Amino acid sequence: MSKRYTITTALPYTNGPIHIGHLAGVYVPADIYARYLRLTGNDVVLIGGSDEHGVPITIKAKNEGVTPQDIVDKYHAIIKKSFEDFGISFDNYSRTSAPIHHKTASEFFKTLNEKGEFIEEITEQLYDAEANQFLADRFVTGTCPKCGNEEAYGDQCEKCGTSLNATDLINPKSTLTGNTPTLKETKHWFLPLNKHEDFLKKWILEGHKKDWKPNVYGQVKSWIDDGLRPRAVTRDLDWGIPVPAEGGEGKVLYVWFDAPIGYISSTIEWAEREGKDWEPYWKDENTKLIHFIGKDNIVFHCIIFPSMLKAEGSYILPENVPANEFLNLEGNKLSTSKNWAVWLPEYLEEFPDQQDVLRYVLTANAPETKDNDFTWKDFQARNNNELVAIFGNFINRVVVLTNKYYDGVVPEPSDFTDVDLETLAAVKAYPNVIASSIERYRFREAGQELMNLARLGNKYLADAEPWKVIKEDEARTKTIMYVALQIASALATLSEPFLPFTSTKLKGILNVSSSAVENSWNDVSEKEVLLPANHQIGKAELLFSKIEDKTIQEQLNKLEASKKANEAANKAIEPQKDTITFEDFTKLDIRVGTILEAEKMPKTKKLLVLKVDTGIDTRTIVSGIAESFSPEEVVGKKVTVLVNLAPRKLRGVESQGMILMTETPEGKLVFVNPDESDDVKAGSQIS
Repeated sequence: MSKRYTITTALPYTNGPIHIGHLAGVYVPADIYARYLRLTGNDVVLIGGSDEHGVPITIKAKNEGVTPQDIVDKYHAIIKKSFEDFGISFDNYSRTSAPIHHKTASEFFKTLNEKGEFIEEITEQLYDAEANQFLADRFVTGTCPKCGNEEAYGDQCEKCGTSLNATDLINPKSTLTGNTPTLKETKHWFLPLNKHEDFLKKWILEGHKKDWKPNVYGQVKSWIDDGLRPRAVTRDLDWGIPVPAEGGEGKVLYVWFDAPIGYISSTIEWAEREGKDWEPYWKDENTKLIHFIGKDNIVFHCIIFPSMLKAEGSYILPENVPANEFLNLEGNKLSTSKNWAVWLPEYLEEFPDQQDVLRYVLTANAPETKDNDFTWKDFQARNNNELVAIFGNFINRVVVLTNKYYDGVVPEPSDFTDVDLETLAAVKAYPNVIASSIERYRFREAGQELMNLARLGNKYLADAEPWKVIKEDEARTKTIMYVALQIASALATLSEPFLPFTSTKLKGILNVSSSAVENSWNDVSEKEVLLPANHQIGKAELLFSKIEDKTIQEQLNKLEASKKANEAANKAIEPQKDTITFEDFTKLDIRVGTILEAEKMPKTKKLLVLKVDTGIDTRTIVSGIAESFSPEEVVGKKVTVLVNLAPRKLRGVESQGMILMTETPEGKLVFVNPDESDDVKAGSQIS
């Protein structure tokens, strides 16, 4: 019996494009789940949209000298196209700047306000006198009181994950002017989360102890155990939804309050367009509500939004919130500001028509229970060794042989052997095996089970060897190819949630896209014949192509360039040392020298032993430059030498002076050189 599902996905901030971390953590798993449910005959609405009222948007607009609306219009279009390009099958993708959302969020606030669900309080908030405005959380940075991170934001420390209020920060600073803010009184509306503690304990800590993911359950329990406190639902800002209440002038709904209501407004927008009633999708107890999010959004979707829904009184609560952990890139945390990311628009330019490869690899590496790592080498290996060598190879062989032997017509089978029957029975088991993993939100496991079905096909063909059998037994060959084509047909159906573009292409090759032989998910288990005899299939096309080392190296080079650019940008300029007198400076005897000989100091990595002509003598100087220069490179080089430095022994060799060096922003040592002109002789003094 079919069921009704409302599936929501975290609303991305429209202050930049999206990257592989977003896809892996939220959108690919949500899409797999929604596509599977549709294939099994359920009533599904997959809801998304852009979060367009966050403070990061106002910061970006200010930095670029444009309006917040300019920023959100630009990135909403980019993000929406990326989702379309990667096959995320939203039934509606909306935006929180849309009039329908302003109306829905305002009405939600008014309902709670009229029911007395808010506390109105005059509190002291951080205020920047020079900027003449109250400072929203992201306009304040300071030291985290929990872990000591000196770059924590006013709403959250991104190092330890602690949720904060701006007034919790030690040594707060305004990001607008750099000034230390002062406290100033202002009135706000608060949602008293402490009032909902008992309900949350019973609903989650007792009711969902066994079916929610441990990382989600654990974080919720930690919050509740610490004791919940009232949380402001309004902010002193001019970008957002105006507070629809007396005294709300100059204030907007806090983004964490308005954003989840975006799921509801997006559903209403969809229902109006489709001529449907939206309310059953949010208010019927037989509907299953599922939130797909990243771990940084757990508190909002498991504590705050359910408290809002409960306070309103007519809404259902989520059945599950299968939040994922974070995806890292080549061992480092993804960072938009540091350009340490794989951006979706760039990926499509460099890997055209290979969306399914990325979907597959991100599913295989999904950070379902812990942070996981995306590497380009693994991306290449999974494409070449699994998608090409297993899935693509099986399909290609089946289609090529069917066209070669039977002009693309599915042959009539004769007697089935025990192996044939076992293989066909195994195929029938896969829909339930894969479904079990999907329904438990184990998408990595589900994706590997799909690949196991392709492995089954490969093994069957390799063992049966129709290319040999056809020379002696044409009837047996027909049966082998018939069985292989049934596996190919099963793959065409069962791959759709994971590899939607590949599934469409494969259905086209098998000529089942719009014919009576297209199968539903359950058909694969229940029908005796998936691809009937005498059915005409098309010609072979490669589903996947091998990715070469050169292509992967280009991606690694891009990341290395980002790393070097970050190091250069972060290279701290040392502050000026204490002032010295002219007499102090004249004590330094700095001269031009020429390196005559150079050799590595035995049993060390860094030291070179140099013979240097200083013009006044030839002396030994030990210099820590061996990791940057070979002995051959430095012989004959003119250098700057501090000659009256007191001698010191290094590894038993007396060093009589110092070669002057500096570092590039990338950390490479370079000589502080005199002019290479022959007019500058060894021994010339530098003053």
